[in-house]
Parts: sequence; C-alpha cells; structure tokens
Amino acid sequence: MTSPAPDSELIVNSDGSVYHLGLLPEHITPLIITVGDPERVPEVSKHFEEVDFRQNTREFVTHVGRFAGRRIMCISTGIGTDNVDIVLNELDAIANVDFGTKLPKAALRQLTFVRLGTSGTFQADIPVDTVLASGTAVGVDGLGPFYRFGGGEAQRVLTAAYPAFAAASYTGTGEDELLRAWLAHSEANRSGCTLTCAGFYGPQRRSLRLPYVGPGLAELARLRFADGGRFTNFEMETAGLYGLSNLLGHRALSLSAVLANRATGEFSVRASETVGTMITRFFDCVERNPNLWFGATS
Repeated sequence: MTSPAPDSELIVNSDGSVYHLGLLPEHITPLIITVGDPERVPEVSKHFEEVDFRQNTREFVTHVGRFAGRRIMCISTGIGTDNVDIVLNELDAIANVDFGTKLPKAALRQLTFVRLGTSGTFQADIPVDTVLASGTAVGVDGLGPFYRFGGGEAQRVLTAAYPAFAAASYTGTGEDELLRAWLAHSEANRSGCTLTCAGFYGPQRRSLRLPYVGPGLAELARLRFADGGRFTNFEMETAGLYGLSNLLGHRALSLSAVLANRATGEFSVRASETVGTMITRFFDCVERNPNLWFGATS
C-alpha cells in the first residue's frame, strides 16, 4: 500500500477502533491466541495473571491481560476462514497501519498467533483426545483465489488426485521454531498436515440427508506425500491463519484437540477435559520459554 487507504477500505469507528473488532492500538499484544468459540475465551484467559480489558462485538470476544509478565490477548474468530480473514487483517492493521495517515508504519511489528482449536481426524491410528499441531495446512475453503498464497507438496498431491480442488486450494505453513518447541514439550504432542474446509458437513465428508460430492474419507486418508507424510485432520481455520500470517510476516501455530475420529466413528467422551488439557499444556510451554513465544523484543 503506497497511498492512503480510503475510508471505505480501512474502516475506523468513531472512537478510533478498528471496524469489526472494536480494538485500539494499545490493545495489540505480541502473542495473540485465537479460538473459534467465543465461550472458550474465558477458559483461556483464566490462565492469565490478570485480565485488564474485555471487548465483545459480534462473534469477536477479546480478553487482554498478562502472562509471564508480558501482555497477551485471546480473541475468538468464530468459525471459518471468512472470519479469520477479518481478524488477521484488522489485527495487522492495528499493529502496522497508522490510522491517522492510513499508511503502513515505517517499522512493522511481527505478531505471533496461536490457534487453540478442535478438529477431527480421518486416520484410524490417531486417537480421539490427541493434541495435534498443524505443521502445514492446505485450504480448500474458498479464501485461496483472493491472495497470492504459496503452494507445496501436500497441495500438489491433493490436486493431482482431485483436479477439481486445483483452482481454489492453497498452502500455509506453521512457524518451525514454535512447532519444534511444542513437540519437544511433551511426548503426547503430535503434528500433521491439516485440510481446512469450507464447512462442517459436506466439505468434511459428512452426509446426513444430503450426499457430498468428491473423494471420500478413505481416499483422502490413503494419499501420501513424497516424504511419506499424509493428511491427518479436518478443521475450518488453520490454512487461513497460516496463509495470511505467512504473507503479512507474522508467526503462527495451530493446535487442535482431536475430538472425532471419522475412520472409527468415535467422538470424545471428555471433550471439555481434552480442550482444557491442550490449553494448560500450551501455557506450560510458553512459561518455559516466554521469549520464544512473545518474541525477544516484546
């Protein structure tokens, strides 16, 4: 952006806050936790040392406080990459665009986004109640045609098998250092390659009264990458979070509590406990090395 953004493009509320989120520059923190469910925000922020700001606008619930002596935020995105598109772009604008001039700031801030979400696997050997980190995510959710996202081996394998996905699919990657720290934190932590979908039913191969069109679960589960890797799970936000973070110069990691195994037909009988375990394990990991997660200059 070399000229000021028109008022119709970067919409600022009368109090100076950004349009959808209702947040001001002083609310931005170096580490931002995203969750889909607005009711999960207080479940995350109860781990903060303190919460000194709360905002509730539409599906976007925000708590800002402190953890390990640093400023931290948790914000709900709601379901889907359409909402992730709003949240990522508006948080980046608050951090990196001067709302007075509507121009990018001379010094850009790098933010760290961590998604604490839920997911379903279609691989029989991944048990329910696993916590799975997405090393890579391939989006088949509709966001792909609108940005210059990257590609990759997983996307090539998917589109070679199912050419109908080629035009709209894209790839986003998690931040390697964060992923390594997460996997080293506990032997129970696993990683995989995620498919980010446009919906919960047909796009994730669920059929109630309507049959879905395209490859079935078993076909997707059998796909293999050159290094032996495979697709591991479905959800609805990660590729958008990764793709936009990659383009904007931010760091991101998506963690998912696996609540359903589509291959075995199981659903977790302790879903809330599993989500709570993921949240607690994440904060333990951050506390061990806050400079990594918050950034050394935070």
